[in-house]
Amino acid sequence: MKLLPLILSAAAFALPAKAAEMWVSNEKDNTVSVIDIETLEVTRTYPTGERPRGIIFSKDFSRLYICASDSDTVQVMDPDTGKILFDLPSGEDPEQFALHPNNRTLYIANEDDAITTVVDTEDRTVIAQIPVGIEPEGMAVSHDGTIAITTSETTNMAHWIDVETQEIYANTLVDQRPRHAEFTDDDARLWVSSEIGGTVTVFDVKSQDEVAKITFEVKGVRPDRVQPVGIRFSPDGKRAFVALGPSNHIAVVNTETYEVEKTILVGRRVWHLELSPDGKLLFTTNGVSGDVTVIDIESLKAISTIKVGRFPWGAAARP
Repeated sequence: MKLLPLILSAAAFALPAKAAEMWVSNEKDNTVSVIDIETLEVTRTYPTGERPRGIIFSKDFSRLYICASDSDTVQVMDPDTGKILFDLPSGEDPEQFALHPNNRTLYIANEDDAITTVVDTEDRTVIAQIPVGIEPEGMAVSHDGTIAITTSETTNMAHWIDVETQEIYANTLVDQRPRHAEFTDDDARLWVSSEIGGTVTVFDVKSQDEVAKITFEVKGVRPDRVQPVGIRFSPDGKRAFVALGPSNHIAVVNTETYEVEKTILVGRRVWHLELSPDGKLLFTTNGVSGDVTVIDIESLKAISTIKVGRFPWGAAARP
Protein backbone atom coordinates (compact mmCIF):
# COMPACT_ATOMS: atom_id res chain seq x y z
CA MET A 1 0.00 0.00 0.00
CA LYS A 2 2.95 2.34 0.62
CA LEU A 3 4.15 2.01 -2.99
CA LEU A 4 1.20 3.86 -4.53
CA PRO A 5 2.00 7.32 -3.09
CA LEU A 6 5.62 6.93 -4.20
CA ILE A 7 4.58 6.11 -7.78
CA LEU A 8 2.18 9.04 -7.88
CA SER A 9 4.85 11.34 -6.54
CA ALA A 10 7.33 10.27 -9.25
CA ALA A 11 4.71 10.81 -11.95
CA ALA A 12 3.96 14.26 -10.63
CA PHE A 13 7.56 15.29 -11.20
CA ALA A 14 7.90 13.72 -14.67
CA LEU A 15 9.24 16.11 -17.31
CA PRO A 16 6.77 17.29 -19.96
CA ALA A 17 7.00 15.64 -23.36
CA LYS A 18 9.24 17.53 -25.76
CA ALA A 19 7.36 19.13 -28.65
CA ALA A 20 8.26 18.10 -32.17
CA GLU A 21 9.97 20.78 -34.23
CA MET A 22 10.49 21.88 -37.83
CA TRP A 23 13.84 23.51 -38.59
CA VAL A 24 13.99 25.88 -41.58
CA SER A 25 17.07 27.40 -43.26
CA ASN A 26 16.79 31.07 -44.27
CA GLU A 27 19.32 31.70 -47.02
CA LYS A 28 19.13 35.53 -47.06
CA ASP A 29 19.20 35.94 -43.26
CA ASN A 30 21.96 33.38 -42.58
CA THR A 31 19.81 31.78 -39.91
CA VAL A 32 17.70 28.75 -39.09
CA SER A 33 14.21 29.14 -37.62
CA VAL A 34 12.75 26.56 -35.23
CA ILE A 35 8.98 25.97 -35.39
CA ASP A 36 7.06 24.27 -32.59
CA ILE A 37 4.83 21.81 -34.49
CA GLU A 38 2.17 21.81 -31.77
CA THR A 39 1.72 25.59 -31.59
CA LEU A 40 2.89 26.33 -35.16
CA GLU A 41 4.99 29.23 -33.87
CA VAL A 42 8.67 30.10 -34.26
CA THR A 43 10.31 29.55 -30.89
CA ARG A 44 14.00 30.15 -31.67
CA THR A 45 16.28 31.51 -34.38
CA TYR A 46 19.98 30.65 -34.61
CA PRO A 47 22.76 32.22 -36.73
CA THR A 48 24.57 30.14 -39.34
CA GLY A 49 27.17 30.59 -42.03
CA GLU A 50 26.40 32.40 -45.28
CA ARG A 51 23.45 31.31 -47.42
CA PRO A 52 22.24 28.19 -45.61
CA ARG A 53 20.33 25.89 -47.96
CA GLY A 54 20.31 22.10 -47.46
CA ILE A 55 19.54 21.08 -43.88
CA ILE A 56 19.25 17.58 -42.35
CA PHE A 57 19.45 15.89 -38.96
CA SER A 58 21.62 12.97 -37.95
CA LYS A 59 19.70 9.73 -37.50
CA ASP A 60 19.61 10.19 -33.71
CA PHE A 61 18.74 13.92 -34.05
CA SER A 62 21.74 14.92 -31.92
CA ARG A 63 23.30 16.95 -34.74
CA LEU A 64 21.99 19.30 -37.39
CA TYR A 65 23.93 19.51 -40.65
CA ILE A 66 23.70 22.78 -42.60
CA CYS A 67 24.94 23.52 -46.13
CA ALA A 68 26.36 27.04 -45.71
CA SER A 69 26.77 27.47 -49.46
CA ASP A 70 28.54 30.84 -49.61
CA SER A 71 30.79 29.90 -46.69
CA ASP A 72 31.92 26.82 -48.64
CA THR A 73 31.32 24.52 -45.70
CA VAL A 74 28.91 22.15 -44.02
CA GLN A 75 28.29 23.28 -40.48
CA VAL A 76 27.40 20.94 -37.61
CA MET A 77 25.08 22.43 -34.99
CA ASP A 78 24.01 21.18 -31.57
CA PRO A 79 20.21 21.54 -31.87
CA ASP A 80 19.79 21.70 -28.09
CA THR A 81 21.90 24.86 -27.80
CA GLY A 82 22.07 26.27 -31.34
CA LYS A 83 25.86 26.29 -31.09
CA ILE A 84 27.94 25.49 -34.18
CA LEU A 85 30.15 22.61 -33.04
CA PHE A 86 32.48 22.46 -36.04
CA ASP A 87 32.69 22.71 -39.82
CA LEU A 88 33.19 19.81 -42.21
CA PRO A 89 35.43 19.85 -45.31
CA SER A 90 32.59 20.03 -47.80
CA GLY A 91 34.18 21.37 -50.98
CA GLU A 92 33.07 24.62 -52.64
CA ASP A 93 29.45 25.80 -52.70
CA PRO A 94 27.67 22.85 -51.06
CA GLU A 95 24.04 22.93 -52.20
CA GLN A 96 22.37 19.75 -50.97
CA PHE A 97 23.54 16.64 -49.22
CA ALA A 98 22.36 13.23 -48.06
CA LEU A 99 23.36 11.21 -45.01
CA HIS A 100 24.09 7.51 -45.45
CA PRO A 101 22.04 5.11 -43.24
CA ASN A 102 25.25 4.42 -41.29
CA ASN A 103 24.74 7.91 -39.76
CA ARG A 104 28.34 8.76 -40.55
CA THR A 105 28.97 9.23 -44.26
CA LEU A 106 27.74 12.46 -45.86
CA TYR A 107 27.35 12.88 -49.63
CA ILE A 108 27.59 16.53 -50.69
CA ALA A 109 26.85 18.15 -54.07
CA ASN A 110 29.39 20.90 -54.86
CA GLU A 111 27.85 23.11 -57.52
CA ASP A 112 30.93 25.19 -58.42
CA ASP A 113 33.35 22.27 -58.61
CA ALA A 114 31.23 19.69 -60.51
CA ILE A 115 31.99 17.06 -57.91
CA THR A 116 30.32 15.06 -55.19
CA THR A 117 32.32 15.17 -51.97
CA VAL A 118 32.03 12.21 -49.58
CA VAL A 119 32.85 13.08 -45.97
CA ASP A 120 33.30 11.04 -42.81
CA THR A 121 31.44 13.15 -40.24
CA GLU A 122 33.20 11.53 -37.27
CA ASP A 123 36.79 11.79 -38.51
CA ARG A 124 35.94 15.03 -40.36
CA THR A 125 37.87 13.82 -43.38
CA VAL A 126 37.15 13.58 -47.08
CA ILE A 127 36.68 9.95 -48.16
CA ALA A 128 36.31 10.65 -51.88
CA GLN A 129 35.62 13.34 -54.46
CA ILE A 130 33.63 12.02 -57.40
CA PRO A 131 33.56 13.99 -60.69
CA VAL A 132 29.98 14.48 -61.88
CA GLY A 133 28.22 16.76 -64.37
CA ILE A 134 28.15 20.55 -64.41
CA GLU A 135 26.39 22.31 -61.50
CA PRO A 136 25.44 19.37 -59.29
CA GLU A 137 22.69 20.09 -56.77
CA GLY A 138 20.33 17.22 -55.97
CA MET A 139 21.63 14.49 -53.66
CA ALA A 140 20.06 11.25 -52.40
CA VAL A 141 21.15 7.96 -50.82
CA SER A 142 19.04 4.81 -51.04
CA HIS A 143 17.53 3.48 -47.81
CA ASP A 144 19.59 0.29 -48.10
CA GLY A 145 22.75 2.39 -48.38
CA THR A 146 24.02 0.94 -51.66
CA ILE A 147 23.39 3.81 -54.10
CA ALA A 148 24.01 7.55 -54.05
CA ILE A 149 22.49 9.91 -56.63
CA THR A 150 23.75 13.31 -57.73
CA THR A 151 21.77 15.45 -60.19
CA SER A 152 23.62 17.95 -62.38
CA GLU A 153 21.64 21.00 -63.40
CA THR A 154 23.53 21.95 -66.57
CA THR A 155 24.37 18.42 -67.74
CA ASN A 156 20.71 17.41 -67.19
CA MET A 157 21.63 14.04 -65.73
CA ALA A 158 21.20 11.85 -62.70
CA HIS A 159 24.50 10.19 -61.81
CA TRP A 160 24.28 6.76 -60.14
CA ILE A 161 27.11 6.15 -57.66
CA ASP A 162 28.10 2.77 -56.23
CA VAL A 163 28.60 3.50 -52.53
CA GLU A 164 31.05 0.63 -52.08
CA THR A 165 33.44 1.82 -54.80
CA GLN A 166 32.49 5.54 -54.76
CA GLU A 167 32.33 5.44 -58.56
CA ILE A 168 29.61 6.30 -61.07
CA TYR A 169 28.14 3.22 -62.73
CA ALA A 170 25.33 4.84 -64.75
CA ASN A 171 24.18 8.23 -66.05
CA THR A 172 20.58 8.90 -67.03
CA LEU A 173 19.22 11.90 -68.90
CA VAL A 174 16.38 13.97 -67.49
CA ASP A 175 14.80 17.23 -68.56
CA GLN A 176 16.38 20.64 -68.09
CA ARG A 177 17.83 21.66 -64.72
CA PRO A 178 17.29 18.71 -62.35
CA ARG A 179 17.10 20.00 -58.78
CA HIS A 180 16.11 17.13 -56.49
CA ALA A 181 16.19 13.32 -56.26
CA GLU A 182 14.17 11.10 -53.93
CA PHE A 183 14.03 7.32 -53.50
CA THR A 184 10.73 5.64 -52.66
CA ASP A 185 10.76 3.92 -49.27
CA ASP A 186 11.29 0.49 -50.84
CA ASP A 187 14.12 1.78 -53.07
CA ALA A 188 12.29 0.46 -56.14
CA ARG A 189 11.87 3.86 -57.79
CA LEU A 190 13.84 7.10 -58.02
CA TRP A 191 12.04 10.40 -58.64
CA VAL A 192 14.00 13.31 -60.13
CA SER A 193 12.54 16.81 -60.56
CA SER A 194 13.53 19.02 -63.51
CA GLU A 195 12.90 22.66 -62.68
CA ILE A 196 13.09 24.31 -66.12
CA GLY A 197 11.85 21.19 -67.92
CA GLY A 198 8.73 21.31 -65.76
CA THR A 199 8.69 17.54 -65.19
CA VAL A 200 9.46 14.77 -62.74
CA THR A 201 11.09 11.64 -64.17
CA VAL A 202 10.58 8.31 -62.41
CA PHE A 203 13.23 5.59 -62.83
CA ASP A 204 13.33 1.89 -62.10
CA VAL A 205 16.26 1.66 -59.69
CA LYS A 206 17.47 -1.81 -60.72
CA SER A 207 17.58 -1.11 -64.45
CA GLN A 208 17.85 2.71 -64.39
CA ASP A 209 15.12 2.71 -67.06
CA GLU A 210 12.59 5.53 -67.20
CA VAL A 211 9.15 4.28 -66.17
CA ALA A 212 7.20 7.55 -66.14
CA LYS A 213 7.45 11.26 -66.83
CA ILE A 214 5.05 13.50 -64.91
CA THR A 215 3.96 16.90 -66.20
CA PHE A 216 2.09 19.57 -64.26
CA GLU A 217 -0.55 22.20 -64.94
CA VAL A 218 -1.77 24.88 -62.54
CA LYS A 219 -4.94 26.72 -63.49
CA GLY A 220 -4.29 30.39 -64.20
CA VAL A 221 -0.49 29.97 -64.12
CA ARG A 222 1.77 30.16 -67.17
CA PRO A 223 3.52 26.84 -67.94
CA ASP A 224 6.98 28.42 -67.58
CA ARG A 225 6.13 29.29 -63.95
CA VAL A 226 5.47 25.64 -63.07
CA GLN A 227 8.92 24.54 -61.92
CA PRO A 228 9.23 21.30 -59.89
CA VAL A 229 11.87 21.25 -57.16
CA GLY A 230 11.44 19.42 -53.82
CA ILE A 231 9.69 16.03 -53.46
CA ARG A 232 8.33 14.20 -50.41
CA PHE A 233 6.29 10.99 -50.16
CA SER A 234 3.29 10.50 -47.90
CA PRO A 235 3.80 8.13 -44.94
CA ASP A 236 1.83 5.37 -46.70
CA GLY A 237 3.76 5.90 -49.96
CA LYS A 238 0.59 6.36 -51.98
CA ARG A 239 1.18 10.02 -52.79
CA ALA A 240 4.08 12.24 -53.71
CA PHE A 241 4.10 15.94 -52.90
CA VAL A 242 6.02 18.09 -55.37
CA ALA A 243 6.95 21.74 -54.84
CA LEU A 244 6.21 23.70 -58.02
CA GLY A 245 8.38 26.78 -57.47
CA PRO A 246 7.13 30.17 -58.72
CA SER A 247 3.70 28.75 -59.54
CA ASN A 248 3.17 29.05 -55.75
CA HIS A 249 1.56 25.61 -55.60
CA ILE A 250 2.46 22.06 -54.67
CA ALA A 251 1.20 19.05 -56.59
CA VAL A 252 -0.26 15.88 -55.10
CA VAL A 253 0.68 12.90 -57.29
CA ASN A 254 -0.66 9.34 -57.18
CA THR A 255 2.47 7.14 -56.97
CA GLU A 256 0.78 4.18 -58.69
CA THR A 257 -0.80 5.95 -61.66
CA TYR A 258 1.56 8.98 -61.73
CA GLU A 259 -1.46 11.21 -62.18
CA VAL A 260 -1.66 14.62 -60.53
CA GLU A 261 -4.66 14.45 -58.18
CA LYS A 262 -4.71 18.11 -57.19
CA THR A 263 -2.63 21.21 -56.62
CA ILE A 264 -2.57 23.24 -53.39
CA LEU A 265 -1.88 26.97 -53.16
CA VAL A 266 0.98 27.83 -50.79
CA GLY A 267 3.35 30.81 -50.42
CA ARG A 268 5.46 32.46 -53.10
CA ARG A 269 8.31 30.51 -54.72
CA VAL A 270 7.97 27.20 -52.90
CA TRP A 271 11.30 25.36 -52.71
CA HIS A 272 11.10 22.29 -50.51
CA LEU A 273 8.79 20.27 -48.28
CA GLU A 274 9.04 18.22 -45.09
CA LEU A 275 6.62 16.06 -43.13
CA SER A 276 6.07 16.37 -39.40
CA PRO A 277 7.42 13.35 -37.46
CA ASP A 278 3.89 11.96 -37.03
CA GLY A 279 3.20 12.30 -40.77
CA LYS A 280 0.07 14.40 -40.25
CA LEU A 281 1.36 17.76 -41.48
CA LEU A 282 3.39 18.89 -44.47
CA PHE A 283 5.51 22.04 -44.26
CA THR A 284 6.57 23.96 -47.39
CA THR A 285 9.35 26.56 -47.55
CA ASN A 286 8.25 29.59 -49.56
CA GLY A 287 11.30 31.64 -50.52
CA VAL A 288 9.93 34.91 -51.84
CA SER A 289 7.14 35.31 -49.27
CA GLY A 290 9.49 34.43 -46.40
CA ASP A 291 7.12 31.98 -44.79
CA VAL A 292 6.17 28.33 -44.33
CA THR A 293 2.80 26.88 -45.33
CA VAL A 294 1.37 24.04 -43.22
CA ILE A 295 -0.82 21.49 -44.99
CA ASP A 296 -3.06 18.92 -43.30
CA ILE A 297 -2.27 15.58 -44.96
CA GLU A 298 -5.71 14.06 -44.37
CA SER A 299 -7.74 16.91 -45.87
CA LEU A 300 -5.00 18.11 -48.26
CA LYS A 301 -5.71 21.70 -47.27
CA ALA A 302 -3.43 24.51 -46.16
CA ILE A 303 -4.22 25.29 -42.52
CA SER A 304 -1.60 27.83 -41.48
CA THR A 305 1.14 30.21 -42.63
CA ILE A 306 4.17 30.86 -40.42
CA LYS A 307 6.51 33.79 -40.95
CA VAL A 308 10.18 32.82 -40.73
CA GLY A 309 13.34 34.51 -42.08
CA ARG A 310 14.14 35.86 -45.52
CA PHE A 311 14.10 33.29 -48.32
CA PRO A 312 13.43 30.03 -46.45
CA TRP A 313 14.87 27.15 -48.46
CA GLY A 314 15.28 23.81 -46.66
CA ALA A 315 13.39 22.09 -43.84
CA ALA A 316 14.10 19.21 -41.46
CA ALA A 317 11.89 17.69 -38.75
CA ARG A 318 12.94 16.74 -35.23
CA PRO A 319 10.67 14.61 -33.00
